[in-house]
Amino acid sequence: MSLNAIAEDFAPDWAAIAVVILGVTAFSVGQGLTYPLIALVMEGRGVSSTLSGLNAAVFAAGLATSTLMIGRLTALLRGDRLIVAGLVGASASLAAFAAFDELWLWFVARFTLGFSTSIIFTMSEAWLNTACPDRLRGRVSGAYGAGMCAGFAAGPLAIPLVGTEDGFAFALIAVYVAFVAFVTVMLGRFARTRPEAASARGLIAFARTAPLLLLMVLAFGYSDIAAISTIPLYFVERGYSENFAALVVSMVALPTAIAQPLVGWLLDRSSRKRVAVSSAALCGASFIALPFLSNQAPLLLAVSLLGAASFSLYTCALTLLGDKFRGGLLVSGAAAYALVYAIGSAAGSSSTGLIMDWSLDAAPILTGVMMLGFAAIFAMGLRDQPARG
Repeated sequence: MSLNAIAEDFAPDWAAIAVVILGVTAFSVGQGLTYPLIALVMEGRGVSSTLSGLNAAVFAAGLATSTLMIGRLTALLRGDRLIVAGLVGASASLAAFAAFDELWLWFVARFTLGFSTSIIFTMSEAWLNTACPDRLRGRVSGAYGAGMCAGFAAGPLAIPLVGTEDGFAFALIAVYVAFVAFVTVMLGRFARTRPEAASARGLIAFARTAPLLLLMVLAFGYSDIAAISTIPLYFVERGYSENFAALVVSMVALPTAIAQPLVGWLLDRSSRKRVAVSSAALCGASFIALPFLSNQAPLLLAVSLLGAASFSLYTCALTLLGDKFRGGLLVSGAAAYALVYAIGSAAGSSSTGLIMDWSLDAAPILTGVMMLGFAAIFAMGLRDQPARG
C-alpha cells in the first residue's frame, strides 16, 4: 500500500468507533492509576529511582514482545476478540500486583501488563481507522485521544481515596478492567467492521515507507513515559507530597484530553506538519521550564502544556496512519507504533531514572532539549499535509 494512497469515502461505523473509544477510555482509567501508583509504592518501600525506572522499562519490553508477535496473534484470533483477550490479561496482571509483594513478581506482572496493553491499543487503533473515513479522521482520532487522556487523568484522582497500601487499588482496577472486557464483547456485536490480520513482514514494510511517522511516535513515547511515570517521582524528591505528585499526573492528562478534539479539528482543517512541529516544540519548552519553577500553579501549567503537546504528536501520527494505509498494513502500522512507543518509553523511563539519580533537575532539561531536536527534524523532513475537507 502506497503512502500516497487516497482513502475512499464511506459511512463511518459508529458502533465500532464507540466500542474502541469507550474501551480505551475505561482501560486508561486503570492505566492512569497504576502508572503513578506502582512508582509511589516502590518509592515508599525504598526502591531506588533506577530500579523503578527499570520496572517501567519491563512494561515497555512486554509492549515490544506482543507487537513483534502481532502477525501470529491475528492469525490465531480475530481482531476484536484479541482486544478482549488483552483486557483479560491486563486484569490478571493487575490482580497479581494486589496479591503479591515480591519485587520479582512485580517485574513479571509489569511485563504481562505491557504485553496485554500492546494488543489492546494496536487492535483498537487499527479498528478505529478501519471504521472511519478520512474526512473525519482527525476529529475521530482527537476523540479517541481525548477518551484515553481523560481516563489517564481520572485514574490518579483515585489515589487519595484508595491509598497506596494493601493492594486494594490494584484489586479494584483488576475487577474494573474485567468488567470492561465483558462490555466490549456485548457492544462489539453491533459493529459491522473488524480489524484485519497483519501481514508477516508488514512491520518492515511500514518502517521503510513511513520512518518519520515512527519517529513522531518515538518522540511521543519518550516524553509521555517521562511525564507519567518519572515526573511524579521528580516532584516527590523535590519535596512535594504524594497527593501533589498524583495531581501532577492528572494535570498532564486532563488538559491533554480537553485539547485533543481541537487538535483533531486542526488536523482536518490545517497543516498537519505544522501541528506536529508546534507540538514537539511546545513540549520541549515546557520540560525545560520545570526546574526553574517553584510555585505550584506555574508548575501545574507547565505540566499541562507538556502533556497536551506531547500527546498531540500521537494524534497527528494516528491520523496520518489511517489516512495513508489500509487492510493488513494498517494493523502492521498500528503494531509498529506500539513497538516504537515501547522503545521510546523504555528509553524515557530508564534514562530519566538514571539521570535523576545523578542530577534531579537535569532529567526534565535533557528531555526538553531532545523534544526540541525532534521538532527540528519534523520541520525539515515532514511533507506538508493540508486538510482534505
